[in-house]
Amino acid sequence: MLTCSLPDGRHLAWRTAGSGPPLIMLHGWAMSSAVFAEIMPLLADDFTVLCPDLPGHGASEPALSYTLPGLIADLDDWRAHLGIDRCALLGWSLGGQLALHWASSGMMTVEKLLLVATTPRFVAAPDWLAGLPETQVRAMERQLRRAYELTMSDFFARMFNGEALPRERYRQIIRFAVRSGQLPAATDVLACLDLLRNTDLRSDLAGIDLPTLVHYGALDEITLPAAGRILAERLPHGEGVCWSNVGHAPFLSQPEESVKLWKGFLAA
Repeated sequence: MLTCSLPDGRHLAWRTAGSGPPLIMLHGWAMSSAVFAEIMPLLADDFTVLCPDLPGHGASEPALSYTLPGLIADLDDWRAHLGIDRCALLGWSLGGQLALHWASSGMMTVEKLLLVATTPRFVAAPDWLAGLPETQVRAMERQLRRAYELTMSDFFARMFNGEALPRERYRQIIRFAVRSGQLPAATDVLACLDLLRNTDLRSDLAGIDLPTLVHYGALDEITLPAAGRILAERLPHGEGVCWSNVGHAPFLSQPEESVKLWKGFLAA
């Protein structure tokens, strides 16, 4: 882990590996860059892989503002600290929403965009049936307030519902992706859940004029498969790849296959 000081004195942490053109990878809600620890070496021969802990997650200090612009401002200060002007950008789940917003901001040149288990709108609406019901999200908020660690454990298990994932593999994922990182404070997790509830990026999609791969699983119960399909269709240069036998974290369920897919897209 490396750390840098943001302009206001807060610290942001990241992991890095490899050499070559930069590939920035953004993790999901309530997780940390530890989720990418297994696949970073598989990408390191071709890229300088840079995986920040989002503000308030892992070893990074909390954000001043848990909004998309607020979080991206912190990430962009980190990017400027590293002197990166152009990169490939990957985002998973909440990280995918951040990647969409960052790519459309013009703060840096994103050459290719890779969105994993990403939705432009997390919560359902009358004109958006590809989201979770508002009542379900509010129930999760209540559960987080009552039994934080148990709710987080249940959430992580839900990423793999319906998969034929061996028990020992699940335990292995828990060890490197969860226990080697640091569980965020409940206040930060709740703030980011509120961010997910209130974010709607559908109107931004037409302006994202760069090659984009949307990688998602047909078993996903968190960002629904229909959201991935629609996202790929609405992006001007979107390509959707749906795997029938995985849920919310394809790169954890099938790491080598995921890296092969991603490398093929990034090299094309």
